[in-house]
Amino acid sequence: MHIVAGPRQVGKTTLALHVADECGLPHHFASADEPTLRDAAWIEAQWETARLLARETDGQGALLVLDEIQKATNWSEVVKRLWDEDARRGCPLRVMLLGSAPLLIQRGLTESLAGRFEVLRLPHWSFPEMQATFGWTLDEYIFYGAYPGAAPLAKEPKRWARYILDALVETTISRDMLLMSRIDKPALLRRLFELGCAYSGQILSYAKMTGQLQDAGNTTTLAHYLDLLAGAGMLAGLQKYAGGAVRRRASSPKLQVFNTALIGAQSERTLDEMRTDRASWGRLVESAVGAHLVNAAMTGDIALYYWRERNREVDFVVQTRRNLIAIEVKSGAARQGLPGLAAFERTFGPARKLLVGGDGVPVEAFLSMPVQAWTEE
Repeated sequence: MHIVAGPRQVGKTTLALHVADECGLPHHFASADEPTLRDAAWIEAQWETARLLARETDGQGALLVLDEIQKATNWSEVVKRLWDEDARRGCPLRVMLLGSAPLLIQRGLTESLAGRFEVLRLPHWSFPEMQATFGWTLDEYIFYGAYPGAAPLAKEPKRWARYILDALVETTISRDMLLMSRIDKPALLRRLFELGCAYSGQILSYAKMTGQLQDAGNTTTLAHYLDLLAGAGMLAGLQKYAGGAVRRRASSPKLQVFNTALIGAQSERTLDEMRTDRASWGRLVESAVGAHLVNAAMTGDIALYYWRERNREVDFVVQTRRNLIAIEVKSGAARQGLPGLAAFERTFGPARKLLVGGDGVPVEAFLSMPVQAWTEE
């Protein structure tokens, strides 16, 4: 059984249908993406349809693809029961489950399906993918981000922004999060998301967040909402690298979007207007680098942090099983010296230090390579 998890609009359904067409097996596709939740009977009905196809193939089998599976109530328990029934009976049914909210899917996997699945995590599109498909320049990618469905609207900035906010942001929050998780303060969740986009690339204490949001939500609530937003592939709160898990959890988060389109769509500015504002463009460039890194972290290959001690700071810290890498981002000419990188090296001895932008690795080159390429010795 394969689980394909990732945010909305990264191509999960397109990929699954392509695999179904190319695998040479009869297949059945169904989606639970409806305003009301599907139930166990719906899963059973789709499963039985695919079983009938499998029985007609003289042992070759069939493929069942269920999209937005996390929206079916108790989906993991039902899938476990049906999968185990097929295993006992020798039914040659292959199953692919798709879901747009990785955090919600993960709950089901850990509860019921241990040892029965392989997870394929699809992140947001990379710069080379958007460049090859839509011919985007680096600046277009930095501003418009990586939603392929929105790319054709980029020539009409207002339509593009409305598509991002209505079809992606609001749909993710209202149908993937509020519908399926207990969220006592939905207005706070929305404001936290907007705040996170406005402050992407910046470290913001929970106390300052509470003041900015003008809400009585406590640290635990805000941290929980950040986890939900990260699970949906929208906004992460990076923890401080401190060499100890307890100290990391207690740190102020560094806010980081998964897709810079979320910043551009809410800015009410055009690409040209953003580009002429040096400070704003610099923050957007750093967020683009951070999005590249946080999407790599979504696949589970790396862990991503920031580091700060007094007035010394490193924008991103990448940790793998064997290596530690410190990354500083500069959108213009680098200032004399890099005290943050130097202080981090003295304390933790990273295997590699990278300056991205300025007189270091060009931003385009960094975004064009998989993050794992920089972590290799």
